[in-house]
Amino acid sequence: MLTGRQIGFVGGGNMAEALLAGLLRQGLTTPDRVVISDPLASRQELLGREFGVVVTADNQAAVRGADIVVLCVEPQVLDDVLAELAPSLQSHPLVISVAAGYPLSRIQAKLTGATRLVRAMPNTPSAIGVGVTALSSAAGLSASDRQAAERLFESVGTVVVVEERLMDAVTGLSGSGPAYVFAMVEALADGGVLAGLPRATAQQLAAQTVAGAARMVLGEGEHPAVLKDRVASPGGTTIAGLSRLEQGRLRATLISAVEAATQRSQELGKAESDHL
Repeated sequence: MLTGRQIGFVGGGNMAEALLAGLLRQGLTTPDRVVISDPLASRQELLGREFGVVVTADNQAAVRGADIVVLCVEPQVLDDVLAELAPSLQSHPLVISVAAGYPLSRIQAKLTGATRLVRAMPNTPSAIGVGVTALSSAAGLSASDRQAAERLFESVGTVVVVEERLMDAVTGLSGSGPAYVFAMVEALADGGVLAGLPRATAQQLAAQTVAGAARMVLGEGEHPAVLKDRVASPGGTTIAGLSRLEQGRLRATLISAVEAATQRSQELGKAESDHL
């Protein structure tokens, strides 16, 4: 699906670096099949040195002749980037955008005639190969193109497919979610320090506890409530702690955080559209 295809990355930031590392690590492409563009000389030097790929400041050069184009730029500059790229995309390659809040219909409007389009929402753990990416596609995308997009992002974690109308919710949950978990790990470690543990030990215990619990949810197929009840013995320490969490409205607060981030994603998307 990817072997032998020419891949052009527009934007050489952290996500492009994570994807490139994943693709090369899994043998899905080779350095000679990849071209990356980035305006910063420092990024050009780093990517070229680390991965042995061609790196340029010329966006059109990065996509010329590409079978797959991955747009890894911020949404506020994507209008200008698409206008610049349009003359070089006449062969209509598979175009994948990771720009948050930027709808497929808007890409189609900028790239007249383009139908091989995918919108992706990866999250930051993709940098270490354990991310999750949501994909949505333009109507009529071929099975081959869909599989290629899925395989590309599977190189950095798990992939789910959703309707595009749900992408703001994805942003609010998995896109912003790592920050919520980081805050939870920090708070758990602070609790450990308050109880007398050394800071380094408390942080290690907190982070590994979160990682282990998440793997149980993913691996055992049980509802989180069932797993929670297994830990909470009658009259024990865990139920005492859970009672305090309920008093602090932890669950309601996390639900509200996802809702607020989803609404903000919707607002940002609308604000971008209003500038058209």
